Amino acid sequence: MKSDAELVDLFKKGNQDVFRQLLERYEKKVYNLAYRMLSNREDARDISQEAFLKAYFALPSFRGDAAFSTWLYRIATNLCLDLLRQRKNKVVFSLDEPFQTEEGVLERQLPTCEDGPETIVEQREFQRLIQRLIHTLPAEQRLVLVLREFQELTYEEISQTLECSLGTVKSRLSRARSALGKKLLASGEPFAFPHRLKEGKGGNRV
Repeated sequence: MKSDAELVDLFKKGNQDVFRQLLERYEKKVYNLAYRMLSNREDARDISQEAFLKAYFALPSFRGDAAFSTWLYRIATNLCLDLLRQRKNKVVFSLDEPFQTEEGVLERQLPTCEDGPETIVEQREFQRLIQRLIHTLPAEQRLVLVLREFQELTYEEISQTLECSLGTVKSRLSRARSALGKKLLASGEPFAFPHRLKEGKGGNRV
């Protein structure tokens, strides 16, 4: 399997079909990043598509100063932050929240998995709680937490993605973890960070 750098090089030489391999390699990660930041599936899909579209047209001028993945995450995070600023004073509808009908409150369905019913319920409830709490964090803290705990980027990669110092990354991450820990404790959930935080990773699961 070709590396990202090899695929980028082929793309620059005129083989634009290889971009599909890059898309398939990163589409789930970019979607998950956008979803964790925005808490809305439709917005996350739109941001993911826009990020790859921007990357496609900008790739010929990509200088390779950072890894392709870092560059792509930077595009996606900037789009997420732009959208958050745009909707700051707007009411946002989340597809993951229960909704009211004439017959009462109904829970939205999440993707099924092979775990037993009790495990499925527990994971769903915990992931909903985590997503709600993450969304209450300031955007900068939320972003560094998502990049570290869900995208599993190193401190150096986060620094390159956000174009800030390592010290800033560590400071924001420390504050985000502390804030999320306090929110979890206040909710009554045991705080086994980050292992339980990562449950449900991958694909469109949350």
